[in-house]
Amino acid sequence: MPLTVLFMPESAYGPTNNCIGIGDVLRRRGHRVVFAAEASWAGKLTALGFSEDLVHLAPEPDTPQDAGQFWKDFIRDTAPEFRKPTIEQLDTWVKPVWQELIDGAKYCQPTLTEIIARVRPDVIVEDNVVAFPALNTAGVPFVRIVSCNPLEVKGPDIAPVFSGYAAGDRTGWEEFRAEYDRTHRPMWEAFNAWVVEQGAPALPDLEFIHDGDLNLYVYPEALDYTSARPLGDTWQRLESSVRETDSSYSLPPDFSDGSKIIYFSLGSLGSADVDLMRRVIAALAETEHKYIVSKGPLHSEFELADNMIGAEFLPQTSILPLVDLVITHGGNNTTTEAMHFGKPMIVLPLFWDQYDNAQRVHETGFGVRLDPYRFTPDEMRAAIDRLLNDAGLASRLATVSASIRSADGLRLAADAIEKLGAVRA
Repeated sequence: MPLTVLFMPESAYGPTNNCIGIGDVLRRRGHRVVFAAEASWAGKLTALGFSEDLVHLAPEPDTPQDAGQFWKDFIRDTAPEFRKPTIEQLDTWVKPVWQELIDGAKYCQPTLTEIIARVRPDVIVEDNVVAFPALNTAGVPFVRIVSCNPLEVKGPDIAPVFSGYAAGDRTGWEEFRAEYDRTHRPMWEAFNAWVVEQGAPALPDLEFIHDGDLNLYVYPEALDYTSARPLGDTWQRLESSVRETDSSYSLPPDFSDGSKIIYFSLGSLGSADVDLMRRVIAALAETEHKYIVSKGPLHSEFELADNMIGAEFLPQTSILPLVDLVITHGGNNTTTEAMHFGKPMIVLPLFWDQYDNAQRVHETGFGVRLDPYRFTPDEMRAAIDRLLNDAGLASRLATVSASIRSADGLRLAADAIEKLGAVRA
């Protein structure tokens, strides 16, 4: 029986692309897929065959915005915070991000309630880190997707979320958790009270989102903390969730001269830090390799070097199979996609989940973590050379990649959503 599945992703490319990938499989199976995405995505989802019933997370701007523009501006304006130790960012960056997310959830609650009444979904899927009570009180199965950070699913034997601390060294864990509690509890208490006022269940202690009837968890087991924090019965691991909607990509002729090819992306948000983009580009310009650069929203404000090509937007999942190495900010999508295609990584974490992903890639040996604001060109070159010439790592990644791809996360997610919807039907 065809289902109506309502997706509500966070207004950023990572979560939205993840939902696009899963939604596309469901759409091609004959289900009706509706996106209650943030309004700046208007037209981009219908172009992929989905229905749109969009929401505003704040008063409408005077001029139309690009997709996810609010967060691009937010990151650009708060970039100086990223130079601080992660424990110092809790009060001055992490908490303000949570507050912006909370304000958005509150603002769109009436509209989201109307959308649910209008769409009449059989299943609701949310890929976000904050609760929207309308989704939890709709009377239909609720699916939570964790596609941002494996440390979102907390446990006493894994490092605290947002810390970027090592798994094998508990130094600083308790201090970080205590500071998180101190800086976030009053905000959480106020949000929890509002969530309950809307008729939704109370939130778990210091959590900003409810678990679902089904919880889809996007992270390769090779990187995960499974032995230290097993997943519960309602959790389904997706080794990867790589969308199949990107356009094809062909390398230019001068990239076929035997040079190593490296993909560089700080994501749609991180690339808004123009000074950082210039810094990395200058370091890479001194190497003998060729680079494909995802330039991002402020692409006109910096120039690429002679050994580089790039554009504002690139079909990342079509490019990754063609390259030898990935230099990334450590967003969860890029991290899991690099593992999916078996590519080593240099990770330059900037904010939020990226510190934890960078640390995990580093300590599991699949790449190197560097400080984006303090690495030297020599350190960058040494990391590139080591990863490109590590035959043992290449073999290990090939094995892991084959396992991830055989798990077929997209169809596994679609199957699980269909099963949940069939029970309701």
